Amino acid sequence: MIRALTGFSTRHAWKVIAVWAVLGMGLAVLSPMLMSRVTQSQSGEFLPRSYDSAAALRIAEQDFGIKPDATTVTVLVARTDGKALTADDQHKIEAGAAKLGERKVTMPRKPDEPAALVPDRSQTPRVAPATVAPDRTFELLSVELTGNAADEGVQGVYRTFRDQARAQFDGIGMRTGFTGGLAQVSDTTEANRGAMVLGSALLTALIVLLNVLVFRSVLAALLPLLAVAMVSGAAGGAVAGAAALTGLKLDSSTPSLIGVVLLGIGVDYLLFLLFRFREQLRARPEQNAREAAAEVSGKVGTAITSAALTIVAAFATLAVASFGQFRSLGPAVAVAVLVMLLGSLTLMPALLAACGRGIFWPSRALRREPRPGVAARFGELVARRPLALLLASVALLGTLAAGTAGLKMDYSQGDSTTTAAAATAAEIARAMPAGVSDPTTVYLVARDGGTVDAARFDGLARELKGVEGVGQVGRPVLADNHRAARIDLYLNADPQSQRARDLASGPVRAAVAAHTPAGTVGHVGGTAAIFADIATAVDRDLTVVFPVAAALIALILLLLLRSLLAPVALMLSVGLGFAATLGAATLLFQHGLDRPGVSFTLPLVLFLFVVALGTDYNILITDRIREEMHRPGSARSAVARAVRHTAPAVATAGLVLAGSFATLATTPGSEQVAFSLTLGILLSALVLSLVTVPALAALLGRALWWPLRPAPAAAPGTDARPPVAAPRPAPDHLGAR
Repeated sequence: MIRALTGFSTRHAWKVIAVWAVLGMGLAVLSPMLMSRVTQSQSGEFLPRSYDSAAALRIAEQDFGIKPDATTVTVLVARTDGKALTADDQHKIEAGAAKLGERKVTMPRKPDEPAALVPDRSQTPRVAPATVAPDRTFELLSVELTGNAADEGVQGVYRTFRDQARAQFDGIGMRTGFTGGLAQVSDTTEANRGAMVLGSALLTALIVLLNVLVFRSVLAALLPLLAVAMVSGAAGGAVAGAAALTGLKLDSSTPSLIGVVLLGIGVDYLLFLLFRFREQLRARPEQNAREAAAEVSGKVGTAITSAALTIVAAFATLAVASFGQFRSLGPAVAVAVLVMLLGSLTLMPALLAACGRGIFWPSRALRREPRPGVAARFGELVARRPLALLLASVALLGTLAAGTAGLKMDYSQGDSTTTAAAATAAEIARAMPAGVSDPTTVYLVARDGGTVDAARFDGLARELKGVEGVGQVGRPVLADNHRAARIDLYLNADPQSQRARDLASGPVRAAVAAHTPAGTVGHVGGTAAIFADIATAVDRDLTVVFPVAAALIALILLLLLRSLLAPVALMLSVGLGFAATLGAATLLFQHGLDRPGVSFTLPLVLFLFVVALGTDYNILITDRIREEMHRPGSARSAVARAVRHTAPAVATAGLVLAGSFATLATTPGSEQVAFSLTLGILLSALVLSLVTVPALAALLGRALWWPLRPAPAAAPGTDARPPVAAPRPAPDHLGAR
């Protein structure tokens, strides 16, 4: 089927290119609008319904009318001279808040932006006085906006409101500060906007430069970017469309992650085709270029399909995860990779067929077989000294893997100490409990679903006030329907800290369970409680997804390689690569930079990407080693030839994919993921695939494919029967010029 698909694409090249161009551009235009409708930034919405904080969220939405996509901004208003607020000042502040709550905030639009394709996030905020600092140095206002904090339109609405509020209070001699999730995301996005543009430009330059150096051709340098842009546009639209049809909600970081993955693997797959296409044209200069494109696409298409399906299968295992952020990531990545696979088997072969030998213009390298270079000498080295190289690579990876000792998880939302929102939060915390702008809330309902009386919960409020770490406790407040009550707790710890999570999940929940009046039930919600429950869900998912994903990938390798020993060797190597990458991240961020730990999503994301994408390169090298072992000569000769022909493609593809992941560093809160994925891909491509696996193949020889060992073809004019004597070790001059 693969050969039929690639053959059709090379025969009807221009038609295939035209179809992809239309699909790519059309879906790319619709993708931002669709993505904004299927993404959410509230982590609590991803929790299963059985968790305590998830139950609290449902009560907040159903009984207190809190919208699921509501986000609160806390506004600090203080005198510019630093003096305490007077009664008149407080009256002016509250009058200004009332005016802001009556004014609709219009979403700013970019010039020439199609209004039909970008949802209008304009809205009238709910503004209300919250509290006054004990020393009366400032008053806090609570502002409720609706929408995904990661949505550019919602951020635009916030910035417009911020400017209006500043102008409103500047006129009465007051200064303002803004904090909260939306304020933090907006400030971080503004601070990183230039870095994001620079990162994209540097990545494009890296891809073009590497391809120019390798192929000595402008067209070969630009073609991967053009092809991947077409397919990525279609893939983004397909992911958003599938999510909209199925009701699946994606995390706000998923679209950028998918974009990086598609760029990396798309360029990788096209590079594999380009290298093999050039090799084919050199070996058979008389062959028609269209026929060569069809033949090469059929051969490489099998390896590409196996590699892509490995990624799809790995991420499909996230379906067993309980945490919705993981569970939604799996189908999204799987759909995107399947679209990229379809593009690799249709658009990319069509481009090769359409361009022919002209794709390598003005290079003259097709006219001659190049002399053995660095790749050939390295292949000879691996074949001569496999044991030494294997031990060296294992020692390097093992040393890094040792860094996982003392690994801790960090459930905060990244380092935000340098933003204006963080500075405002710090100013509030100096005068009031750290959790005043993000309270932990106890929601209470009757077990029989009837009405409740707020006075019954006064005793619970007193008990909660006595819990160590709780700074202030609000009075019980009834919902309008009298079917629920809430008690706000202002913790002394930062709501995103480990201390706050331990407090919410331990003493606070214990006090609620012990002192809730008979006939009622209480649920603890808020950021600290939500992340405490997320920690429990993630711990459970790690113990389930890891073995399921490993088993599924091993099964795919078993079917692909038709061997019992080779899949074990590859899985052990990529497992060691995963441990080494996680260890390096732990050493850098937890121990070196003194962070609370590594991001709670890192182990799972790292496992899936490094194992799945690292297996891509291992599949490519082992597939070529097995192909070479069918030729006359020793097993070590086959390894040397395989490394010589495959090393340039794997090294170039690895550098491109690593560069793609490195650009994630410009995305707020993704520094750890960017570093870890970049390092993991470099280790997979340059160490595992080019050193560890070939060295192991050289040591084990054809036994690596036991029980179906590839038999070498007889050399022309020789007896095809196997020799009686045992094979001798490969000579030192193996593969020399």
